[in-house]
Amino acid sequence: METAASLNDSGIALTEANRPNEAIPLFRKALIMEPENPLLWLNLGIAQQRTGNYEEAVDSFHRALAIDNSIAEAWLSMGLIYYEMEEFMLCRDCYQTALFHNDNDPKVWNNLGVLCFTEGNFEDARSCFEEAVSLAPHYYDALYNLRDTCRELGDFRAAAEFERALSGLGGRRGPTAHP
Repeated sequence: METAASLNDSGIALTEANRPNEAIPLFRKALIMEPENPLLWLNLGIAQQRTGNYEEAVDSFHRALAIDNSIAEAWLSMGLIYYEMEEFMLCRDCYQTALFHNDNDPKVWNNLGVLCFTEGNFEDARSCFEEAVSLAPHYYDALYNLRDTCRELGDFRAAAEFERALSGLGGRRGPTAHP
């Protein structure tokens, strides 16, 4: 028997396998069973985001947050969409709200740092990347971004230190390193 939980699990697996178009109907079917489940709305939004359907994704994230405003991952995901759309004020608001609900998430700190870097605010970017690295010392993207930010600031000694740390990680670069 199909349950909302089994449909959700299958949808997550498909989304992670880069098959979000196949995942979306599963999340929609699960939502028929549990329309007030914020995690189903979150997962639907993530799948929609991966297809590039930002409008529907933002709507799904809003639905999740209407049920539970404290889901930091929904705020983070919406912030990523607004970043891609170059809506930087909305992006910042989303990241700051995500931090309000979970200030221990290195991804949020890294992405806020990327936003600051993009805006040319290198000191704030450095602080954000340092916070991300303090929370996750082997977080490749944050180290990469911190190295580049230190270069922009002319702190070549620190940049060299982060370069050494990166070379020790073997080049595992993820999707959120933008600068």
